[in-house]
Amino acid sequence: MNGLDQEQLALLKSMLEQRRDALSGAFDPDHPGVHDLAVEEVETSPADKATVRLLNDLAQEAADHNVAQMAVVRHALSKIVDGSYGECEECGNPIGFSRLQARPEARLCIGCQTRAEKSR
Repeated sequence: MNGLDQEQLALLKSMLEQRRDALSGAFDPDHPGVHDLAVEEVETSPADKATVRLLNDLAQEAADHNVAQMAVVRHALSKIVDGSYGECEECGNPIGFSRLQARPEARLCIGCQTRAEKSR
């Protein structure tokens, strides 16, 4: 499987599962997290209202980020199941183990990732 041995694959899968579980905790209503950050508006000065809106916007942004990260992690885990994990989605070459250790959800090899970032 793309130059990864079973031990490496097991390590990366474990890392992804831990990340998935951590993100799942953010969605658990009994788990303290982003939902606790929402601030209710009260009758106060305009500056206080702006601060409340900003805090709520930041909480929503964090929640949206968690949802996006969960989708990326689930995608990587599904690739392990279908046998395509560790292949660059752009060129099909293997993604290096060191890159996958740093970012187990990586979809692109370092060359394709570099080109994608330069073209932005």
